[in-house]
Amino acid sequence: QVQLVESGGGWVQAGGSLTLSCAASGRTFGNYAMGWFRQAPGKERAFVAGINHTGRTTYYTPSVKGRFTISRDNAKNTVYLQMNMLKPEDTAVYYCAANAWGLGSPDSTYEYWGQGTQVTVSS
Repeated sequence: QVQLVESGGGWVQAGGSLTLSCAASGRTFGNYAMGWFRQAPGKERAFVAGINHTGRTTYYTPSVKGRFTISRDNAKNTVYLQMNMLKPEDTAVYYCAANAWGLGSPDSTYEYWGQGTQVTVSS
């Protein structure tokens, strides 16, 4: 089992920045690829960014590439999502998730999820 707890959400004006954190406990954090997902009101949950177990490889959905940065600190069992140049369409509940299959595996392989943190971007 891996327990995940997100923090860092909040309200920000368009163009602003936020950094989300996801603290993990339980099984060896360094064995898992990690992902950030988001769910906007009335929409399905969608992949935002992912990072492999070493932190050397990352992947972003096109709408956030160049604005968001995913990183991890395996010594602190934490994954981060730095979000810059935020837009109102980034408003959503953001979730972190753990995947033992590796970065690039289908979203359905993310087996451990946090409870989510709300990000609201006003225009």
